[in-house]
Amino acid sequence: MKRQVLLPTLADQPFFCFPESVGTYWQELDHDVTREVGTLNNFNIHYVASGTGYVESEGRVYKLQKGDAVLYFPLQRQRYFSCTEDPWDVRWLHFYGSKINEYLIERGFHKSQLWTLRQGAAFEQAHLALLDKASAHKLLHKAALSVLTYAVLAEFISQAVPLTAARSSDATERVLGLLPLIQSEACKPFILEEWSARAGVSPYYFCKLFRKAVQMKPMDFVTLCRLQVSKQWLLERKTSTIREIAIDAGYPSVSYFNKRFYEHEGMTPSEYRKLYEKQS
Repeated sequence: MKRQVLLPTLADQPFFCFPESVGTYWQELDHDVTREVGTLNNFNIHYVASGTGYVESEGRVYKLQKGDAVLYFPLQRQRYFSCTEDPWDVRWLHFYGSKINEYLIERGFHKSQLWTLRQGAAFEQAHLALLDKASAHKLLHKAALSVLTYAVLAEFISQAVPLTAARSSDATERVLGLLPLIQSEACKPFILEEWSARAGVSPYYFCKLFRKAVQMKPMDFVTLCRLQVSKQWLLERKTSTIREIAIDAGYPSVSYFNKRFYEHEGMTPSEYRKLYEKQS
């Protein structure tokens, strides 16, 4: 079975990126694609949502499973196919744009064709939003199609690590599984030893796994969560003082709260509140 939308290639289109086609194949036992060098002049991403497939790269055949993906640059040879015993559910996007080649190379995505996404759910949601929009409106909402295409690309870039590197360990998955809980409890004191114990690893290894999986230190993530909720409270809790909000957000020291807020927002909490009160 398949669901797909194919769009004409737009000459001189003004957007950073734009879809040429987007779709999903599932339960397609004979899904088998070979494109020789120079055949296809666009970028494309194939992401495995479930099942098993195979990709031929540099003379070797690699197995792709849930969370894995392949990224092709324009004009590259392509060879991929589904496993007949466990056919893949593959989500794909073909896209183009004059600056994308430079954009991807700057971020090192020319160094590998094979990737795995640390958290695939966000990519799947972005892909579905693009597919729904393209299915419903075709070319009628070109700006929206461009934005949604960039959303898919951004999720890929933020989540992808080379497949040839070690796959995520069970410990890494446990750390990732704790993220929603860390976020919900961000305003409480962050005790590294307690969180590492929940993940079943040492504090040192917890920090190492966290940085690899989330691309930041645990306390930096907690800080972002605290700032998010404090910004919300500054606008919603109109009678609360800055001190009250600082304490509730996990900062007993108002001066330190002001410092962290200014570092991220470029203004103090008081200035932020006044700015948005004027706008409203």
